[in-house]
Amino acid sequence: MSIRLIVKHPDDVLREPAKEVTKFNANLHKLLDDMADTMYDADGVGLAAPQVGISKRVIVVDADEEHGLIELVNPEIVSKEGEQFGPEGCLSIPGLQGDVRRALRVTVRGQDRHGNPVEYTGSDLLARAFQHEVDHLNGVLFIDLAESVYERKAVPEQGGE
Repeated sequence: MSIRLIVKHPDDVLREPAKEVTKFNANLHKLLDDMADTMYDADGVGLAAPQVGISKRVIVVDADEEHGLIELVNPEIVSKEGEQFGPEGCLSIPGLQGDVRRALRVTVRGQDRHGNPVEYTGSDLLARAFQHEVDHLNGVLFIDLAESVYERKAVPEQGGE
């Protein structure tokens, strides 16, 4: 396991539709492990393979304590309900965030690292993360959907004045 370099906008790989995964092998397992390490190292809640320069339909998400780390290969959103509107950022677009309208609850289907079918339903932040990461696999960035884009507010350090 290792931390990979996160590709930054406007790199072309972020705009290309990612390719379907057909081989479920050690290379895929390493990619999934590295993506999780990279996401956690960057304090993210999700990461798509194109963000580490790999044009494959692979995402990792860890947006709530109920589910923990979710690995999805060839994911697709199969249902959407409700609406949420709020700020979103992206590890590939540092320094910016935007207000994006998303479904409040989604169900996503895909495969696990071994090729077995899996399905997850998530609400709130988990639903937002699923939608954001699947968008990456289709070459769509949050800045394409945002109703407004602005500089990310700095988070003050704890304990200092």
